[in-house]
Amino acid sequence: MAISTRELTPVVGAEILDVDLRKVSAPARQAIHASFARYGALLFRDQTISDDDLLDFSRGLGDLDPPPNQENGRLSPAGYPDIYVVSNVLDTAGAPIGALGSGEAVWHTDMSYLDVPPFASMLYALEIPDTGGNTWLCSMVEAARQLPDHLRKAIAGRRIKHDGTYNSGGFLRKGVTPTDDPHKAPGAWHPSLCVHPETGEAMLYLGRRRNSYIEGYDADRSSKLLDELWAYATQPKFCYEHHWRVGDLLLWDNRSTMHRRDPFDNSMRRVMHRTQIKGKSAPIPAMHAAA
Repeated sequence: MAISTRELTPVVGAEILDVDLRKVSAPARQAIHASFARYGALLFRDQTISDDDLLDFSRGLGDLDPPPNQENGRLSPAGYPDIYVVSNVLDTAGAPIGALGSGEAVWHTDMSYLDVPPFASMLYALEIPDTGGNTWLCSMVEAARQLPDHLRKAIAGRRIKHDGTYNSGGFLRKGVTPTDDPHKAPGAWHPSLCVHPETGEAMLYLGRRRNSYIEGYDADRSSKLLDELWAYATQPKFCYEHHWRVGDLLLWDNRSTMHRRDPFDNSMRRVMHRTQIKGKSAPIPAMHAAA
């Protein structure tokens, strides 16, 4: 079954047109999966889905990951433990209903501190502020494709430590002992250049910057090299900026993209429901692509 798409940028993302996520046929689901592998992120506008609908669509992509243990714990809608709430809103008792507040969420890859990170994440907009809170995506496939030779040689065959101490909003994860030492921080080592298991394309895999570390270098050399890699990978030419509308569902491939969020006025409400799809394997080193 053919579905209609519109590119969001030449390098990342596409809008899927005229699809109601409450009733996706098996052929349409297969077409969506193919578009997802191709574009790295998909946007579905004007949806009116329930939490049950969100879970049903999510499970069509794979098994669900439990919500991450954010600064306020694992906060989910009542009766829906596989959904977690991203919000700055407080309940009637003054307690947060979700995570990440209203500040900036820096560039990151979701839960890359795990040995097997999530394959995909999706965010559904229930309430949005009048301004701010935009979500940015960048293509790590295109970043790898255009990677300068000196950077490619500097990271070839090397792994990067992905820290799990702090989340993308800069908050200490609940139950984690704080540290800024990458050797002591919780987290996983992953290849700096990976291969997309479906498309075979190479991908730059950075995770998040704080407490990151490139093996085989001293702290100063690692830090300078990471600064250069991050400045390179997040250039505007690799990015898409999403301006939210209520009813938007944004789905991104956690392997081939990174994302971030702009801050917004904390007096405005922002409520998003989010799911994550389990990864099936650890990131695959690019040098083992043919194995």
